[in-house]
Amino acid sequence: MKLIKVLDQLNSLEKNSFIKIIDGIIADKSTLSKEANKILSGKSGQLKNADNENITQVFGLVEESFKAKLSYDLKYADVSTDLAIDILIRDGNCIMSRDWFVKLFEKEHADLKRNIKEFNVLFESEENPLRARDYRIYRDCVHTAFYNDELNNRAPQITDDERSVLITLSKSLNLSHEETRLIQCQIIPYADYDIEEVLKNLKDLGIVFYAKKSLEVYMPDELVKLVGHIRGKVIADKHYRRVLRKLKDPQLNQVARRYNISRKLSNEEKIKEIINQGIDFKGILTDGIYKEDSTKTERKKFLNDFIEKNLGLETPIKGSTMDDKVANLIIYFDSLDMDNRVSISLEGYDSLLSDLVRELPKIKDIVKSEFELQGGDIMNSAFLMDYNIKPNDILELIPDSALKELCAKLNIKTRGDMVQNILDGYKDVENILIENYELIANRDYNALKENGITIKDADLGVKFEEITKKIFSRLSFNVNDDLNKKISNAKNKIDILIQLSDREVILVECKTSKDKEFSKFSSVSRQIKAYQDLLEEKNLRVVKSLLVANEFTDDFINECELDFKLNLSLIKASSLHSIYKCFKELKKKEFPYNLLLRDVLINEERVNKALSR
Repeated sequence: MKLIKVLDQLNSLEKNSFIKIIDGIIADKSTLSKEANKILSGKSGQLKNADNENITQVFGLVEESFKAKLSYDLKYADVSTDLAIDILIRDGNCIMSRDWFVKLFEKEHADLKRNIKEFNVLFESEENPLRARDYRIYRDCVHTAFYNDELNNRAPQITDDERSVLITLSKSLNLSHEETRLIQCQIIPYADYDIEEVLKNLKDLGIVFYAKKSLEVYMPDELVKLVGHIRGKVIADKHYRRVLRKLKDPQLNQVARRYNISRKLSNEEKIKEIINQGIDFKGILTDGIYKEDSTKTERKKFLNDFIEKNLGLETPIKGSTMDDKVANLIIYFDSLDMDNRVSISLEGYDSLLSDLVRELPKIKDIVKSEFELQGGDIMNSAFLMDYNIKPNDILELIPDSALKELCAKLNIKTRGDMVQNILDGYKDVENILIENYELIANRDYNALKENGITIKDADLGVKFEEITKKIFSRLSFNVNDDLNKKISNAKNKIDILIQLSDREVILVECKTSKDKEFSKFSSVSRQIKAYQDLLEEKNLRVVKSLLVANEFTDDFINECELDFKLNLSLIKASSLHSIYKCFKELKKKEFPYNLLLRDVLINEERVNKALSR
């Protein structure tokens, strides 16, 4: 769930720790302070008085400084906080009830105690003596760093300088995050946890929000990504799994051997262990999967072929060196995670989920297990999108053999990329256009193209009119094109005509604009007046005229208020889209049209509230 949506769930007290940290960063940096003041103008310059959209904008401004502070603070995180972060940055754990968090934490804590005991034997492993040597080197260094204070009659601790050296050493020895933690727990005593203290530490760090009324724990997508990068987790588990599944068995075994993962495990179990141990993604692709005697040229050729041919990415990944190539691959996966777009419409997503549940009864349990979801009605698009779980993330959980059977049942071709073939089968152009309605209103050609929608700039106005017509039709209005054709002429062509009765109509005019706000009132008023006169000549009473556009200037709204003869109401494209979504979610059969007759500028919140009664 994105930060702005999380903030919408909270009261001011529950946002307090996060806002205090941002305020502190702004106060320390004069250049940031000036930029923040621009965003917060009109809010007394104080973040605590700002709305959630402005808070999100200010966070974007200070994100790098926030990351630097958090990176420093996490060096001193205790084992319990460290375990909690492990849980929260896994796929599917960004939102959870307090009870579910406690359950996962207790399991993680029990696993840690068991793993510490099992790890002891690896210090003298004959099967992997070089790795055992690395463990002993790191353990001895941790022991020296922690206990050398006793020589000077001081309590044992690890200083900043010592911690920096240990971090460098662990990277040089290619130790995973889990290996580092297990070795440190052999030396440094750790206290038993207090769950309230754990939650308080996370809130004080500014990375977790806790809603006391609903007892929900939130970690926004932006913070999941940021904390993951600090911890060396550069891509989400689902992308890591996707890459590992494309590797050959010997390559997976190579990684398993290096990190003391049992080769007797199935490939899926090995993949899970690699991800859970926090093994460096970049290190695997640049070094971990290759035989020791393979040349740099051989490694580079394999990596290029693997990324271009095996991963089936939409965008080519560039890079002259292996490090550059993997870095750009990480950027690609990062962009997917922070993107709200879905390759199919949300209705198409729901249709896909419904078919999956019918054809693959175990899919719900697979999704719950893989993403550690609590339960309930998880197989719907709105729920899964809050957890940043998209259609291809679900399909990639399904083995190839089951995908083939699914394709056969759904009459989808199996040649090529089966996941993409299935997604193509659920693409619904009309719904995708409705979901991108605001971009069409803004004539945002580039953003539409990024979303996979190609419309010529000259055709955007016509397309906006078509989609507006579809929305009104789905709102149960009688959009009468036949009547419109009979009445319109070469000089006056009405965009949309809604028939309420034999003699009553609503007139709708659509305007797109690249400008942020629509401002041409005089020309629009003359146009609508001409349409009204034309309709009255045909003995039709115009109950209301509506103008739909991306946004309106204050002057435009004021002029509209003063022109009472025109009987015109204004509705922003975003408002109409919001009203449509509310109507659809409530599964209403008929829209009470009088809700659109009251305001000069139609208030979507008021309309949606009235619909919800």
